[in-house]
Amino acid sequence: MTGPYVLNVSEPTFQTDVIERSVQHPVVVEFWSPRSEASVALSPVLARLSTEYDGKFVLARVDVDANPQLAQAVGVQSIPLVIAVLRGQVVPLFQGALGEPEARQYLDQLFTVAVANGITGRAEPVGPAAPGDEAAEPEVDPRYEAAEDAVAAGDLDGAIAAYEALIRETPADAEAKAGLARVQLVKRTRDVPAEVRTRATEHPEDIEAQLLVADVDLMGGHVEDAFARLIRTIQATAGDERNTVRLHLLELFEVVGGDDERVIRARKQLMTALF
Repeated sequence: MTGPYVLNVSEPTFQTDVIERSVQHPVVVEFWSPRSEASVALSPVLARLSTEYDGKFVLARVDVDANPQLAQAVGVQSIPLVIAVLRGQVVPLFQGALGEPEARQYLDQLFTVAVANGITGRAEPVGPAAPGDEAAEPEVDPRYEAAEDAVAAGDLDGAIAAYEALIRETPADAEAKAGLARVQLVKRTRDVPAEVRTRATEHPEDIEAQLLVADVDLMGGHVEDAFARLIRTIQATAGDERNTVRLHLLELFEVVGGDDERVIRARKQLMTALF
């Protein structure tokens, strides 16, 4: 599998190709095997997305048959397994073969986490273009350029303003709504007090603490924990407080993506909690 942002990584090159690169931009690591039909199905999906995202991440592919010690060190139990690395820290993504829309949702969540950690760089091409890609430039929708440029520059207020302008112009713009929700999440989770989780545990009636911990959990990839916390809070509140939590949960649904199975399950749980 080739592509301008695809690397085949081995045990000797993992430190350089993954850990060191992850300081500047996200590295998505795909543990795969040519013996696995699911791996063979997923690999071209990830390679296409790495080209489409044009340097927002590098795809590092690890053949577990050729690198068993590396797979064991990471704790790979089944393949394909996809993780990300940011500043040398592992961020779990998903396991098993996914279609392109689902994989894209996980990547968008990863970029939200990356921005929150000050990782906004773009990778330079590391490999040859895949066959047929030489003449194909990534399609960039100019409507979102101002917002995306602001995010890359760390200007969250500017990105929020750009997304809000897009939504005023086109209220049904799902991509702008999701982008706005992601940037607002990043802004809220900057400088979160260290004691907020203790506050939330000791004072379940503290709505602000519950919302903040849910945000932090989502940023850390603990999506279901974030949803469950807010649904429990909805069950324990009423009136304006309940509506505040409900709206916050809906915003987190936008971040994760409406087609995500975790969102679909949580929507059902939300309906049960409300009615």
